[in-house]
Amino acid sequence: MEQDLLLALWPQVVLPIARITCFIVLGLFIASFIESLNWTHKLATLARPLIKRGHLSNITGASFSVAFFSGVSANTLLAEAFDKGQISKKELILANLFNSLPRFFLHLPTVFFLTAPLIKFGAIIYVGLTFSGAILQTILVVTLGAFLLPVNDETLSDVPPAKTKTSIKGALEKSLKRLKKRILKILKFLIPVYMIFFFLNWYGIFNSIEGYLAESSFYLSWLNPKAVGIVLLHVTTEFSAGLAAASALLAENSLTYHEVVIALLVGNILSTPIRAMRHQLPYYTGIYSPRLAIQLVAVSQLTRAFCLIFVSVVYFTFSKLI
Repeated sequence: MEQDLLLALWPQVVLPIARITCFIVLGLFIASFIESLNWTHKLATLARPLIKRGHLSNITGASFSVAFFSGVSANTLLAEAFDKGQISKKELILANLFNSLPRFFLHLPTVFFLTAPLIKFGAIIYVGLTFSGAILQTILVVTLGAFLLPVNDETLSDVPPAKTKTSIKGALEKSLKRLKKRILKILKFLIPVYMIFFFLNWYGIFNSIEGYLAESSFYLSWLNPKAVGIVLLHVTTEFSAGLAAASALLAENSLTYHEVVIALLVGNILSTPIRAMRHQLPYYTGIYSPRLAIQLVAVSQLTRAFCLIFVSVVYFTFSKLI
C-alpha cells in the first residue's frame, strides 16, 4: 500500500502541481503585463455594455475578455486587482461569476463534438440549455452589480484614462519582478492544499461521496428508471460514460431525446460540485487565499447549479406540455 502510494506521487501530485504552477505563473505574468501596459480598458471593450449596466470596472471587463482564452489568466488578473484594492470583494465575486460565459465558450468545442456523435439532436438541446444557464448567470451578475455596486465612472467613458506610457521592455521587467514576489506565496498554499485533496482522493473520500449519491437515488424517482442509470454513470465515473449509456438507450428507443437531455443535466448538476472541489479548488488556492478560494468556488457552484436547475425545470415543464 505504501509502495503504491509513493509510486502514485509522481504522476498524481508532482506532475499536476508542476503543470498547474506553470499555468498560474503564465497567467500571473500575462495579468501583470496587461496591467503594466494599461491594456485593461482596451480589453474591456468586448464587455463594455454589460459592465456599464452592472457598475463593474474595466478590470472585470478585461478579465471577461481574457477568460475566452485562459481561465487562469482571467483569475490572476482579478486576484492582482483585488490585492491592490482596485476592486472590492463584492466585485471580485461577481467578476468570477461573470466569467462563466467565456468559460462556456472555452469548453464548447470539446463538449459539442463529444456529445453530437453520441446523442445527435440531443446534443443541440443539451448544449443550448447549458448555454442558457450561462446566459442566465450573466444576467444575474449584471442585475446584482447594478444593485450592489456603486456607479463606476471609469466604465461610463470609452476614452481610456491618461497614464504614463510604459514600454514593452519596462512592462516585461515589472511583470517578472512582481512574479518573483508572488511565486513563493503561490506554492505556499498550492502544494499543501493539493496534497490534502490527493490523500482525500487516495483514501476514497470522493468515491464514498459519489457512491452515497448513487445509492441514495430516491431523489431521482421522478426520472425514467433507465434514465437514472445515465445520471449515476455521470456522477460516479465521467461525462463520456453517461453519454455512452445515453447513446445506447437512444439506439434501442428506450428513451426519448427529452429524457436523455434531462438525465444529462441532472448528472451535470450533481457531479460538477464534487469535481470542482477535486480539481478547481486546488488551483484557486494558488491564485487566491485559501479562504477566498473556497468562497469563490462555493458561490460559483451554487450559482451555476441554481441557473442549470432553473433552465432544466423550464425545459422539463415545457417538454411535458408538447
